[in-house]
Amino acid sequence: MKPVFPAIYSTLCPIALSSLVSEKYEIRNVQCKFLVRGVGDTYLVESSEDRFILRVYRSSHRSLPHIKEEVELLLALKLVDVSVSYPIPDISGQVIQKLEAVEGERHAVLFSYAPGHTVRVLNENQLRVFGREMARFHNVSSAIKLGEERWNFDLETTLFSPLKMLKPAFAEDPEGYAWLQHTAKQVEEKLSVLNTSGFSKGYCHFDFLPKNFHFEGDSVTFFDFDFMGYGWLVNDIMSFWQHLTLDVYTGRMTQKAANDAYTIFLDGYRECRSVSEQELAVVPYLSLGFWLFYMGFHTTHDQFYAFIQPSHLKVITGLLRHMVETYWNTHLSGIGQ
Repeated sequence: MKPVFPAIYSTLCPIALSSLVSEKYEIRNVQCKFLVRGVGDTYLVESSEDRFILRVYRSSHRSLPHIKEEVELLLALKLVDVSVSYPIPDISGQVIQKLEAVEGERHAVLFSYAPGHTVRVLNENQLRVFGREMARFHNVSSAIKLGEERWNFDLETTLFSPLKMLKPAFAEDPEGYAWLQHTAKQVEEKLSVLNTSGFSKGYCHFDFLPKNFHFEGDSVTFFDFDFMGYGWLVNDIMSFWQHLTLDVYTGRMTQKAANDAYTIFLDGYRECRSVSEQELAVVPYLSLGFWLFYMGFHTTHDQFYAFIQPSHLKVITGLLRHMVETYWNTHLSGIGQ
């Protein structure tokens, strides 16, 4: 028998996964459909009675302890009815499945399906509901204590470590790289003169963009906690803030509409949890860390090669220059002036 040629990544067969799900979960008439290839692969699972999402993780991205902590947080959120896509146990009570792929051991989790669809521009009710549900998530994530496998979101992990990872990608644009280094130091200096000891901390989703929650009418469901980590909870507010600023930058939304949307969202958040004006004031500064964190991550897996090409990096650096010039050193009760 010929040996199997080694692989660093394989796409698991949807037909075989259909059989696995049917057997492990006793779900009838299962059909799996491949949806998204990423650092984890996502499949739509449809049966006679329901729909689910199957996530197959890559060991190069998430270890088993990483996955266990994600599962633990999601089950804690489900327990108190925070609206999330949650892990489903199989007939033996196991939530995480072990699979032997060509490249070695991988793990998979079956999730409930988030009803509804992505809404890019939220109406007033949806903005308020979104704010309330984020706050309810934070009420849990600030109180729960998991292990120490997930990372901390701090200046090192969001600014300086990503910059080291990105240095080779900026070989053709040393001026742009120098600007990012200088701007990261400005964030460090800004935060060093503030009293951040009172900032709320907990587990952050760190990617609260419309692609990661569904609305069915005015009901929201969160999903994709793949990048959850521990840090200031205002990072989650920041991730939605920078989504609004990007829509302004690209002309999809006016500045006034973005200001109004942010205010309504914060009003909803404050119905369930407080957030200080000082925390909100650092949001534009923290947004640099959001972009650098994901830019650094893009250097770690080959499918993101296009995102670290000089032309793409120049576009992102231009966006970041605009955000700094427009939103730093302004009164930040809303998105901007």
